[in-house]
Amino acid sequence: MGCGVAQVAAEKGHSVLLVDISDKALINAKKEIFNICRMRCFQVSKESFIAPETVMSRISFDQDMANLQNVDYIVENVVEKVEVKEEVYRQADRICGSHVIFAANTSCISITKLASFTRRQEKVIGIHFMNPVPMIASAEVIKGYHTSADTIKETMDFLDGLGKTGILINDSPGFVSNRISHLMMNEAAFLVQEGCASPSDIDAIFRDCYGHKMGPLETADLIGLDTVKDSLEVLYASYHDAKFRCCPLLTKMVDAGLLGRKSGEGFYKYEY
Repeated sequence: MGCGVAQVAAEKGHSVLLVDISDKALINAKKEIFNICRMRCFQVSKESFIAPETVMSRISFDQDMANLQNVDYIVENVVEKVEVKEEVYRQADRICGSHVIFAANTSCISITKLASFTRRQEKVIGIHFMNPVPMIASAEVIKGYHTSADTIKETMDFLDGLGKTGILINDSPGFVSNRISHLMMNEAAFLVQEGCASPSDIDAIFRDCYGHKMGPLETADLIGLDTVKDSLEVLYASYHDAKFRCCPLLTKMVDAGLLGRKSGEGFYKYEY
C-alpha cells in the first residue's frame, strides 16, 4: 500500500520520502514501484504515461525517521498494530514541523485514538486508500474528533491533486469500507473452513453474481492475510462483538506464513 501511495504521488510531481525500518523492505519497494510503473504503459494513455525513471527520480528511500523534519505532509502506512503506530506517531510528532498533517492510511484503528498520541490532534486525519492505489479513483477520508476544517480541506486538495475523490465520513473503528468488507472476508474464510465451497467458487459468486471486480478471498490475498487478521482483532477489541471473531483458518494460515500475494501463497498460489 505504501508503495502505491508513493508511486501515485511521484507520478503527480510530488517529491516523496519513503521511510521504512527495514532495508530489505526498501529494496523490495524500489523494485515493486519500478515494475508497476513499467506496467502502467498498458493501463494509461500514451499522453499520461510517465517513464519509470522519472517517477523513481522523485522518490527517496530512507530508514531514518529524523529526515521527516523537512516534509510537508505524511501518509502513514505502518502495520495494523496500535502499539507500533503509537511509537511512530510520537516520534513523528517530535520530528515534524507544527504545520505537518498526519494522514493515517489505517485499515481499522480509530483516527481519534491515533491523534491522541500527538500534540497536533487537529492535524490528524484518516485517508484509507484502496488497493491497488494507482487503479482506484476514490479514497475514504476519516474525520477524527479533533480534526480541523483546514486539515480536511488540505487533505481533499491533496487527494484531488492525486486524481482521486475523497469521500468524507466520521470516525468509527473500521470506518465504512473495512467494517463491512472484513466481515465478508472473514465469513468467506469460515465457508472454506467448513468445506461449504472452494475459494475460487466463493470468489466466482461475488464476481459473476454480484458484479464485484474481485471476490472476498482474492481481496484478502491482495491485502495480506496477516493484515486482515490484525484488522479483525482491532475490530473485535473495539466493539467486543463476536461477529468480528477472526476465523481460526485465517489464524492458522498466518501462523504458517501463507499471507497471500506477498508470500506467494494464501487462498491461492502466485508465481512471480
